[in-house]
Amino acid sequence: MTDRPLRLFNSLNRTQEDFVPVHPWEARVYTCGPTVYNYAHIGNMRAYVFADVLGRSLSWKGYDLTHIINITDVGHLTDDADAGEDKLEKAAAGSQRSIWEIAAHYTDAFKADVRALNIRQPARWSVATDYIAEMIDFAKSIADKHCYQLESGLYFDVSTVADYGRLARAVTEDGEGRIDTVEGKRNAADFAIWRTTPAGETRQMEWDSPWGRGAPGWHLECSVMGEKLLGFPFDIHTGGIDHREIHHPNEIAQNQAFCGCGSLDEATHSGARIWMHNNFLVERSGKMSKSSGEFLRLPLLVKKGYHPLAYRMMCLQAHYRSELEFSWEGLEAALTRLKRMVMAVERLSDAPAGAAHDHPKFAPVLAKFDEAISDDLNTPIALTALEDALAVKKVDPAIKRAVIERMDAVLGFGLFALTRRDLRLRPASAAITEEEIEAELAERREARAAKDFERSDAIRDRLAARGVEVMDGDPLGWEWTLGEQA
Repeated sequence: MTDRPLRLFNSLNRTQEDFVPVHPWEARVYTCGPTVYNYAHIGNMRAYVFADVLGRSLSWKGYDLTHIINITDVGHLTDDADAGEDKLEKAAAGSQRSIWEIAAHYTDAFKADVRALNIRQPARWSVATDYIAEMIDFAKSIADKHCYQLESGLYFDVSTVADYGRLARAVTEDGEGRIDTVEGKRNAADFAIWRTTPAGETRQMEWDSPWGRGAPGWHLECSVMGEKLLGFPFDIHTGGIDHREIHHPNEIAQNQAFCGCGSLDEATHSGARIWMHNNFLVERSGKMSKSSGEFLRLPLLVKKGYHPLAYRMMCLQAHYRSELEFSWEGLEAALTRLKRMVMAVERLSDAPAGAAHDHPKFAPVLAKFDEAISDDLNTPIALTALEDALAVKKVDPAIKRAVIERMDAVLGFGLFALTRRDLRLRPASAAITEEEIEAELAERREARAAKDFERSDAIRDRLAARGVEVMDGDPLGWEWTLGEQA
């Protein structure tokens, strides 16, 4: 717990403000989770690294955290702007598996990525299809004043709430224009609360409702689960910057209708007091898109020899609100930085873990770290503070370990559970085994002992040609390198 207030950027009013909890010393956070029709690419995972650091920072500040991440297994269409097919229904139609099997498979894969990135488990994973009855009740409560029915479903009339789209105007002053045109809609921005199954069709996921048999809209799901599990208003709602355009404005409109709220000048009227969004991860070759075939997934990074926590490091080296460009060179640099931290921490592995207390050498470092985290989660500066702490010399190792553990609890690397050997992953494409490497290194040691440096250099070059970098003076002796990284 620290005295410095945590200041966070609120996308709704585009200002940085002190975090003031709705309930004293509680922090209730809702994060928009994945639509489980496919694997998550690494750009998707940036949102959960960000939300994890937010949750860890709230814990660092002494708040009792309740964090909810939803799993969307129904209702999210192929176009976020309320057009096209349900993503899960489309995926099921193109496979030999049921929609339930597809949802379970990709949910498991997503949770595996969460574990690999050392993202803390939320208080609850809320699954959309577990809340259908609550969604119908929510829609019934707002239907008379705020909705109208068309043949295709129940639609929300955005003109019935004040300040619709204020959040989207954080993107452009004119608001969001990418809205689907549906015949009969009163306003271009109106959106489906409930989508009825067309005559003659059958969906794998559909339920009876007052508006016909069908399925809920994607936007309705998050409003319902947020209210049910955290209560309105809760403290913070997070998601990717793409949600700031359509999904979150529509959530806010539903929340206003449900609460009978007026202008969004009252922060509590949006359902959450603070709305936070991480920026995009971009990759110039186009492999960030799931339509590109072998898109960039976390297991692909591992396959190429990069530990998942190198990607976490890469994310934290940029502020969450800044665009981050992915490159293999950048990932390599992030891995090297992580290795250096782990090497420094290994020297403290035998030190007893204990409570950190005031120490003159660490006071300015901890102040720098706290100031950075308190300044809207400025992780790039917080990382340098951690490195400053690792560089402090001539102090009690137990005190130093306690300080590092406090910082690491926020940044989430799990440094004291890592070793350099853990970070040395063999690329799947490597054409040499670890046994062959060790044999070559044994021969090289013999050559060096005999002062046959020409033969020693030849062995080193031979290994380099096969993707192995020899590191003289390092206890591990060698590291993998990659020639072909595309």
